[in-house]
Amino acid sequence: MTQHPEVLWAQRSSETVDEKNIVYLTVNLPDIQEPTLNFDLTVTSLSFKARAGNAAKGLEEKEFQFNIDFFAEINPELSTKRLTSRSFLLTLRKKEKQKGYWPRLTKEKVRNAFIKTDFSKWVDEDEQDTNTAVEEDELDPMGGGMGGMGGMGGMGGMGGMGGMDFEKMMAQMGGGGAGGLSNPDGGDDDSDDDGPPPLEETEAK
Repeated sequence: MTQHPEVLWAQRSSETVDEKNIVYLTVNLPDIQEPTLNFDLTVTSLSFKARAGNAAKGLEEKEFQFNIDFFAEINPELSTKRLTSRSFLLTLRKKEKQKGYWPRLTKEKVRNAFIKTDFSKWVDEDEQDTNTAVEEDELDPMGGGMGGMGGMGGMGGMGGMGGMDFEKMMAQMGGGGAGGLSNPDGGDDDSDDDGPPPLEETEAK
């Protein structure tokens, strides 16, 4: 017996920029067996069928399937897909550029228990312009390119960790006896980069 996987969705809209007129779809299904993955993306619909699970890991294997008729047309040629160990990701390009959001994902106004809002990607319609940076970060991983991975690496680089270490050092210095001798006009910043200045000030006093 086939089951419905959980489908998460979010969207962006733009009257002028194609790349910002999209729908994010995530088929939230771990361990999809790639040879069994069968999906058909058309201008108006998406059909999905796959087997998921891993008997070797003790995970029961099951058949999953669903069909969606979209609220409006998309452009399949400009849409992208990516399969991971946890999900099947799609970025659908809306065919018509428009300012407003789709009121729902599906053509029919019927509640589907397996379709849910993807709050990790969702941005309110009136806040799109103020969330451009977040939007760009989301687009790169969906394409599966190395650029997106590089961007994440930059954010988690040693520079950020060093900043945290400096804060800890400053806190320790502030709590110690030598901390009271630091320059109140900004000497603390210098002391983090170079040890000698605070010692020179101490000698001067």
